[in-house]
Parts: sequence; C-alpha cells; structure tokens
Amino acid sequence: MSDLAILPGPAPRRWPAAAAPDVDIVVPVHNEEAGLERSVRRLHRFLREGFPFSWRIVVADNASTDATPRIADALAAELPGVVAVRLERKGRGRALRSAWSESRAQVVAYMDVDLSTDLRALLPLVAPLLSGHSDLAIGTRLARGARVVRGPRRELISRSYNGLLRTVLRARFSDAQCGFKAVRRDAADALLPAVRDDGWFFDTELLVLAQRRGLRIHEVPVDWVDDPDSRVDVIATALADLRGVARLLVAGPVARFAAIGVVSTLAYALLFVLLQPLLGSAGANAAALALTAVGNTAANRRLTFGLRGRDGLVRHHLRGAVVFVLTLALTSGALAVLHALDAAPAAWLELGVLVAATLTATVTRYVALRTWVFLAPREELRARTPRGSSQPARGPAGHAPAPEHDHPRRLAAPADVLRPRIGARARAARSR
Repeated sequence: MSDLAILPGPAPRRWPAAAAPDVDIVVPVHNEEAGLERSVRRLHRFLREGFPFSWRIVVADNASTDATPRIADALAAELPGVVAVRLERKGRGRALRSAWSESRAQVVAYMDVDLSTDLRALLPLVAPLLSGHSDLAIGTRLARGARVVRGPRRELISRSYNGLLRTVLRARFSDAQCGFKAVRRDAADALLPAVRDDGWFFDTELLVLAQRRGLRIHEVPVDWVDDPDSRVDVIATALADLRGVARLLVAGPVARFAAIGVVSTLAYALLFVLLQPLLGSAGANAAALALTAVGNTAANRRLTFGLRGRDGLVRHHLRGAVVFVLTLALTSGALAVLHALDAAPAAWLELGVLVAATLTATVTRYVALRTWVFLAPREELRARTPRGSSQPARGPAGHAPAPEHDHPRRLAAPADVLRPRIGARARAARSR
C-alpha cells in the first residue's frame, strides 16, 4: 500500500491517469507553514507564464505538525495544476519516493521549498530528459558557471562531503546535495526500489546507484542563494550521510570483488589440496588457478562490474586468461623460492605460501579487471564512440551499452524535440 494520500478538501484532487503531464515537480515539506504559500505561488506563476511543457506541482507533506497540510490543501483547491499529498511518516526521501512512484509523468523532479535555486534552471534541467538524451539531471553549485551565495561554513561542508563521495565511492557527479533534481520516469521506476534511505541521504544514494548502472547524469550549473532560515540539523544529517556512505561502500564493487576473491581463494585452496597428490605442487597450483580463474572472471563480470549478456564475453574471458597467467607466474615464482629454501616443505607451508602469493596478486588483479578486462562504464562508452561524435555508439539491438541493466537509451537530438514544442508554448503564452 502506498504511503501517499490525497488531502481532503473542497475539490477532489487525484492523479489524472489519462492526462499525465510532461513533468511532475515535487516540493517535499515538513513544518513549512511560514514560507510554503509564497514559494508555491511563485513557482506556479513561473510555470504558468512560460514553461514550455505540461506540468504539475505536487506538495508532498511528510508528517508536518503545524499548519503546513492546511495551507497545502488550500493552495491545491485554488491553483490549477497543484496537488497536495500527505505522508504520515517523516522523511524527505520517503516523500520523494512516494510522490515519484505515484506519478505517471514522463519526468519527475523536485526542488526545495525555499526555492534557493533560480527557477530559470528548470528548463535546462528537464529538457535533456524529455528529449531522451539523459536519464537523470541535477543542479550543481560546484561546477564552473554556478553562482552561489552562502556562508563559508556551508561551503566547506558541501565541498568536503562531495570530495568524500569522489574519494570513497568514486562519484563522478559534482554536487549530490543540491535540492534540484529530475529523473526520467523509466529510470525512476528502475532505481527507486533499490534506494534504501528515506531521509537526506536519498539523493546521494539515488545518484550513486544511477552511476553504477551506467545511467547518464546531466549537470546544470545553477544560481543558488542560501536560505538563512534553514532548519536542517547539520550534525545529525552529516552522521546519517556518513552511515549511508559506509553502507554503499560495503555494497559497492570493491566489496563485491573482495567477497568473490575470498570465495575464489577458498576454492583454490581446496582444489590444490585435492590435486597436489596427483599433479604435484606446481601442477596442482596451475590447475587450481585455471579452474578458479574462469569462475572468478565470470563472477566479477556479472556481480562486480554489472556486465550481462554475450556482448564482449569472449574478449573478457581472454583478457581474464592473461591476468591468470600473471597470477600463475607470481605463485609459481613464490613456490620456486620456497623449494629453493626447503627441498621438501610441508604441504601446509606450500599452501600458505601460495595463498599469500594469490592474495598479493589480488590488488593487481582488481586494477587489471577495472582498467582493462572490464572497462569502466565511462571508458566503455568512450571506446564505442566514433571519433568526433558526441553520442555513444549503439550496442546490440540498437541499445547504447548499459553496464548493469538493459535500459535502452533514447538519444534523440534535444533541439529536434524541443524546438517545436518550445515555440508552440511560447506563442500560446504570448496569446494569453
């Protein structure tokens, strides 16, 4: 059952299934009675006077205890294109998840109720999604071209947090926290079930998962003015964010690679013990490594790097065989050194030396898998992109390559899609 409910009021308000707009703009609120009406009226006026796509404003109240629900209800009754919804549990991420899941719009977006971001950035935010060029779009205060007014404390916290994401989670987006984002409907349907956080970390987790799945994230430098009345508990939010980062790190590709490595090492040790009496130490080492290398490459291909299907399968396994030869050389060398020191070492000592050598090769193996055997999503796209082209080459069945899923890219040129619609909307606005 959905957490989301339409607030009662003089005029019934439902999500029109047959008339879904191009864009649903969700404004999550919690105890925002002071500024809610002013912000919604300002946003409504901006959209009505010149936004070239059909739209709807969704005020998503999450467990407010002041007059916020009543104000949202009154605005929805008065202003066409405004819907008020209420959740009985607190959490900005929960409000966004519920509202986006209920929406049938082509693009779902959200912005903070203080409207700190200049609304003129809304069209550049959603246009690449409606054209099919990108899957997600974010406003960024940290990219070149952004104009930001805020205190040094907030600036330091923001830059430090995003630097942490780049270092620990290998994030390639510049600003995870800006309250100004949009997602294609199909991308949202794929991502939301995997996002666990219901609070402020929701944005970061959504973006990290999107990046890991190879989705296109479009960035828009924004004009942004800090809200001096912000009531966000910075310490509590920071601690929750750090816990979220740790959780994503554990569930990330490095952790999956390590888990696969542990299983492979145990399998290798068992095979070596079984084969050593038959093949001798050198033969058992080679056979055990060969058998586990195939399984290791297959598991890392699917679980660590998210590659499925037959595209590149033979190439990946051939490159994995080259990495196997390097590992074999290292372990054989370690075994030769041991035999030079002790002509008849104990079986447990041989096994210990070989396992240690295998673990030593693990770092080199990960680097090889990451940078050569399985190209990272960005390099994979770049490798398949013809020189001079700004779009990735098409994959099998007309799809652009997608590391972790079969989501097709619809890469129509934005100008071809947007120019007729913008012109028509602008003429209609002038006629009013």
